[in-house]
Amino acid sequence: MSDPMKILVTGAAGFIGYHTCEQLLARGDTVVGLDNLNDYYDVSLKQARLDRLLTREGDGPGQFRFHHLDLADAAGMRALFADEGFDRVITLAAQAGVRYSLDNPQAYVDSNVTGFLNVLEGCRYNDVQHLVYASTSSVYGANTHMPFTEHEPADHPLAIYGATKRANELMSHSYAHLFGLPCTGLRFFTVYGPWGRPDMALFLFTRKILAGEPIQVFNHGHHQRDFTFVEDIAEGVIRACDDVATGNPHWNSDTPDPATSAAPWRLFNIGNNQPVQLLDYIRVLEECLGRKAEMEMLPLQAGDVPDTWASADDLKQAVGYQPSTPVEEGVRRFVDWYRDYYGV
Repeated sequence: MSDPMKILVTGAAGFIGYHTCEQLLARGDTVVGLDNLNDYYDVSLKQARLDRLLTREGDGPGQFRFHHLDLADAAGMRALFADEGFDRVITLAAQAGVRYSLDNPQAYVDSNVTGFLNVLEGCRYNDVQHLVYASTSSVYGANTHMPFTEHEPADHPLAIYGATKRANELMSHSYAHLFGLPCTGLRFFTVYGPWGRPDMALFLFTRKILAGEPIQVFNHGHHQRDFTFVEDIAEGVIRACDDVATGNPHWNSDTPDPATSAAPWRLFNIGNNQPVQLLDYIRVLEECLGRKAEMEMLPLQAGDVPDTWASADDLKQAVGYQPSTPVEEGVRRFVDWYRDYYGV
């Protein structure tokens, strides 16, 4: 590992942000966390994650500080970057969720486009060495050629959420080109695990199965997801952050590679490379809970893609790592956390 750095992590009270902060602190980095603690889901869960970061004792030499700030607050963001002088920036704050974007598109533009621009500007004017940001498998949208690879176009998003994340990829390229800002975008594939988001399937299913309520299973459970354990995601984020993006010397503007550039910019998938059918995922959860699920079978929801499957070869080649936690282990670890946290 390199010498300890000062790293901004936005979305620090969020699911992936919390785990990323934990791993950075364990190895000795100074982490400045930012979050707006919005009420898209239970704020007490965000606060509980944050409290664990603020009260760490004996969990590694890193130091953590927190700023309660919204990415879309341009003046606040300018002051934060100017005052702190970050070495690297990991931006994981975003308005999440495909389904919510159908009813609240403005929230996605405010956070994921305007907010992301404020991050880019902060990096541009304050000599940040590397910006790593969360993209999503949702950018693949209407693509059906599996496994999804970064070297094929991703220009047909099926919901505004995916469209805003694709916009992040394109905006960051322009900053890499114009200002030499190294940028790495990470396309996350269906992240799950302890301290997860209550709006995500595993959390919803667990709560309802334990309560004896039916679970809603879309697409009759036949779609496949490349479920990726959150600690694997966090490790991939940090390894990508450590490996500063550089231009691809072989990039050809006549046949442009969508995943790289002559500028210091690149895109990586982070997925388990092991798609699992939703019905099989539910079976694993039933085994971990020791209960059977009552399933309400429904058609595919608007904006959802039927299947996702990541090729993680590029990430492995670049940073020597790819996620590998099997769903049997990951779901068990989630259930253990859920039962402990909620006392059920």
